[in-house]
Amino acid sequence: MIENQTTSQVLMIRPAAFGANAQTAASNTFQRAVPAAAGIEAARRSVQSAALEEFDRLTETLTRAGVKVHVFEDGAEPQTPDAIFPNNWFSTHADGTAALYPMLAPNRRLERREDILQSLSRQAGFHISRVVDFTRHEAEEKFLEGTGSLVLDRVHRIAYACLSPRTDIEVLGDFAQRLDYEVVAFSAADRSGVPIYHTNVLMCVGDKFATICAAAIGEEERAEVLDTLRLTGHEIIELSMDQLYAFAGNMLELSTVTGGKAIALSAAAAAALTAAQRRRLEACSGPLLTADIPTIERCGGGSVRCMLAEIHLPRKLK
Repeated sequence: MIENQTTSQVLMIRPAAFGANAQTAASNTFQRAVPAAAGIEAARRSVQSAALEEFDRLTETLTRAGVKVHVFEDGAEPQTPDAIFPNNWFSTHADGTAALYPMLAPNRRLERREDILQSLSRQAGFHISRVVDFTRHEAEEKFLEGTGSLVLDRVHRIAYACLSPRTDIEVLGDFAQRLDYEVVAFSAADRSGVPIYHTNVLMCVGDKFATICAAAIGEEERAEVLDTLRLTGHEIIELSMDQLYAFAGNMLELSTVTGGKAIALSAAAAAALTAAQRRRLEACSGPLLTADIPTIERCGGGSVRCMLAEIHLPRKLK
């Protein structure tokens, strides 16, 4: 089935208990806890308050640009500090498929909510024809965290994936078989040699472009990744390691309700780009939609793309 690379519909989760997640800290070196000089509880309230302001800022930016944002509220219990990053537990596809993914941290598995999928179908009018459930792999301690682990070229049916404790090669094979994708798997590490926890931190594939921190990819695999991007017609915009750490790789191309394209990323990520890179992105796609989200980036170790679960589902027939 033909699928568009971009969508004008995204789902976001407004957090109830956002904060640094101790259960994910070992594999996410981009995450930083906030010093609790005034006390732990006061620090938690401060972080949560700031995260809400940043969340609302991003939703307003996207909505104003013509992106339809479906906002769901996180529940107070159980506490899910990473619920603001819903793209890790599910993905949706143009044939009506919704996929559920195995998560490394036990408290992240609590983010999976059947009521959200039901609401997309019953209230929002999307058609879900099947649910493909990969969560059985959790019993084997093997994980694949949605479109964090997978950067999808939906048009060419290619899934890019850097292997890490959160991205297992066997689960990748299961995904490829059941959703009919070719997998380009590779190793990628940060400056300290630690595997980069999610693929969407170091690369983004748009309709006509791809941004990628090629320097983070192992030399023996780098050429294959870049060649595949070129052969599928993408203009490659390489990112430096400094830009990687500023979350410049964590962007997402979106459509707008007026039929245009735009790129969502954080203010810090946009500031890290050179003027030439910004011009190339805008020429390949459209305007850069930016929001300042420093608390979410620092405490959550993720940025704008992590906050957006794309909705590619078809509409129900009337």
